[in-house]
Amino acid sequence: MKKLFFLISMMTLFVGCRQHIYNENKAPDSGTQQQTKNELNDKSTKDTKQDKLTKKTNEYISNPQVTDDRDLQKSGDYYADEKGEATLKKMKVVNKTYNVGPIQLTVKDVKVIHLVPDYSLIDYFHALTHEEQFDFIKVFVEIKNTSSQKVNFAPVALFESSTGEKFDWEKDIYLENLHGEIEGNGKKQGNLGFILKEPNGEDVQWVKIITSDVVDPNKKIISKAKEIRLEF
Repeated sequence: MKKLFFLISMMTLFVGCRQHIYNENKAPDSGTQQQTKNELNDKSTKDTKQDKLTKKTNEYISNPQVTDDRDLQKSGDYYADEKGEATLKKMKVVNKTYNVGPIQLTVKDVKVIHLVPDYSLIDYFHALTHEEQFDFIKVFVEIKNTSSQKVNFAPVALFESSTGEKFDWEKDIYLENLHGEIEGNGKKQGNLGFILKEPNGEDVQWVKIITSDVVDPNKKIISKAKEIRLEF
């Protein structure tokens, strides 16, 4: 009888332990599973958005002659790299698209920057100025050809500031091949910059851009030039 009682007690204890272990190790209920799944999906969505933003930011390749200004977002911001030292004097965020026939020209921003080029680049800038430091106006643009036909287009054929200075596209310091042929459905983006003769770029109140005509490969005009005025 004692042996039978002992066996029953041991079996009861064994079953209880098994049940305790099962309760600790069993999978979470459906509510917990759904919450975990939602958290993972939210994280994945955030990571995807961040990846897209990072990719978009890094699409533009830094210019080999001019100090990178992407981190200059408010007056007084300063940045230095191996190409020189740049200080932001003025900035206007534009983010506006202008249609010139099949061309969509988006002006992202316009800045007035004070630049002290590295000594190794002084000769490069001497073709446009004999000053060892200077102010210049810069615009960042995106160009899209919405047609399937190759065309010729210059985002800036003539550039003018409120101080009375005028520049043609040959005075551009960035030389990022934004002028000329653009393939059907093609895109370009980059900077155009013009050195001011006036010593104080802060006096600039507005700039005016006159684009080129849009012409086809046979030099036939598809659309006339457009004039764009940007206020600071």
